[in-house]
Amino acid sequence: MRFKKLTPRKEKSHTAKQTTRPISPAALLALLSVLLACFGVAMIFNVSAIAAFNDFGDKYYYLKEQAKWLVVGLVVMMFFMRIDYKKLFPLALPLLIGSIGMLIAVFIPGIGISALGASRWLNLGFTTLQPTEFLKVALVIYLAAWFSYKERGRLLSFLLLLGIIIVPVVLQPDLGSAVVIVLLALTIYFVSGAPLWQFGMVVPFMVSSVLLLAISAPYRLERVKTFLNPESDPQGTSYHLRQILIALGSGGWFGVGLGQSRQKFAYLPEVTTDSIFAVISEEVGFLGASLMLLLFLVMLYQGIRIALVARDRFGRLVAMGIVVTLGFQMLINLGAMVSILPLTGIPLPFISYGGSNLIVSFAMIGILLSIARRN
Repeated sequence: MRFKKLTPRKEKSHTAKQTTRPISPAALLALLSVLLACFGVAMIFNVSAIAAFNDFGDKYYYLKEQAKWLVVGLVVMMFFMRIDYKKLFPLALPLLIGSIGMLIAVFIPGIGISALGASRWLNLGFTTLQPTEFLKVALVIYLAAWFSYKERGRLLSFLLLLGIIIVPVVLQPDLGSAVVIVLLALTIYFVSGAPLWQFGMVVPFMVSSVLLLAISAPYRLERVKTFLNPESDPQGTSYHLRQILIALGSGGWFGVGLGQSRQKFAYLPEVTTDSIFAVISEEVGFLGASLMLLLFLVMLYQGIRIALVARDRFGRLVAMGIVVTLGFQMLINLGAMVSILPLTGIPLPFISYGGSNLIVSFAMIGILLSIARRN
């Protein structure tokens, strides 16, 4: 009898091979939006401490207000992330009608608030809100729901709807928001499959209309002249633009250091809202500002990735509408800061001071996360 030589059996390792799992677009999108918003809160305190103490006797006033809206925005983002985005489909029309109603309400005495010659806010008693910010997300949802059906011959209906919305926005007056609304509406319209000949017909008409509105009001005409010739009136109409350029130039490559900006001390107008990027560039320099811009671009790219893999037409159009809305606001604000676009008063998403813009921005991110979770 022959015996086999017994050898100890090698036990299979139960330790799985470690693999690096890439971060998902949804997780990266949420992380970047929160990171940018927290950075915005810090910069708002940085640029506003002295002004807040002079105006309210509390140097933390703007910090506390923006931090409060940040918390509310995070709650809103979590809410929209957890609900199925398809539940927004039947709410599309009520949301749009409610937003248009709020646009009209800003002209009602006692309800609307006027400041610096503009009527853009509603007085809710405990706070104020800006209806145009809520209109953007409502319009995205409505157009996505409408264009989910593959219909033809909808151009006239689309232009009529856009006109109904744009008229009260222009009358506020808020040409910057009107431009953003037109751009996001046109993008959703043509992404939904509209023929190119309509694109070639509508876009020149829209551009001509915007240019006509830009020169129809004296103050807007002065902004256009200032944009074309920044040296025209250094202490008047071109003062704001010149101070922005001084801040950008002072920052150089590496900046003057956090908290060390000189332009924020009564030189630069609207330092907490429209012009906050100028102070950021002055303090962290070209490289720091470029890093912030890169974070924005990565965030928008994740939104595009979510849109491309959305499981239905409605989700795809909503996601793309949200991406272009945030992207156009960023583009218009930064374009004005580097003097390639006229100043329009559009805030920088997640960074500029303001509760309405921050809450709506987080609501959009929450809807994107909801779409991503159900892909």
